[in-house]
Amino acid sequence: MMHQLIDKKKNYLLYFFIFIFLSTINNLSLLKHAELFLNIKNIKVEGLTNDLNLKIKQNVNFLLDENIFFFNKELLINELKKLNYIHSYKVSKNYPSTVVINLKQTDLLAITVNNNNKYIIGSNGKLINYEIFNSNFNLPNFFGKFSSKDFVSFINIINQANFNYNEISDIFFFQSGRWDIKTINDQTIKLPKENLKKAFIKATKIIRNNNLNHKLIDLRIPNQVILMNG
Repeated sequence: MMHQLIDKKKNYLLYFFIFIFLSTINNLSLLKHAELFLNIKNIKVEGLTNDLNLKIKQNVNFLLDENIFFFNKELLINELKKLNYIHSYKVSKNYPSTVVINLKQTDLLAITVNNNNKYIIGSNGKLINYEIFNSNFNLPNFFGKFSSKDFVSFINIINQANFNYNEISDIFFFQSGRWDIKTINDQTIKLPKENLKKAFIKATKIIRNNNLNHKLIDLRIPNQVILMNG
């Protein structure tokens, strides 16, 4: 009788281990299928031109076959931050297998040359390789050495003064900290170092209210305007 009980216990243990073994194999198989199901199979890039969207998609294809829950988002963000023409980005997931990258391009403000290379200055203050866009732009030309912060601040003052930015053909910055602009009508506006907004408002009134085509509007001296006709 005792011998039969021992045999039964052995059988129970054997059945138990067989059950655990089969369950483990089954769970591993399910886990493997689940991982494959939740791997990234599609990357969508939106918000820019088709060419730029495609280029960025190719640059981030290292995401493919990564697990959608655990992919390296920091690596993706670092890749996006390298793109000087990006103003902002948003990364989202469409389950089970798609990552969506929505991008907003920085505003393009002016064209400049630095170390014999042609760039576009973005509203984010960064220099963008001109050839990236493969297009011609009707933007002002910028001359001089500048800090990004100062240039963006200067553009903001122009907008605050309601000066028509589209009328500007050239922007000049001098090491003294002063700016000149030239309009598409071949007018030169010499600006003071201080009170730029006030000077722009005054220049706007002169251009809009005077029928004479002044070739020079000199606002460098406080409370004085020097006008010269062509």
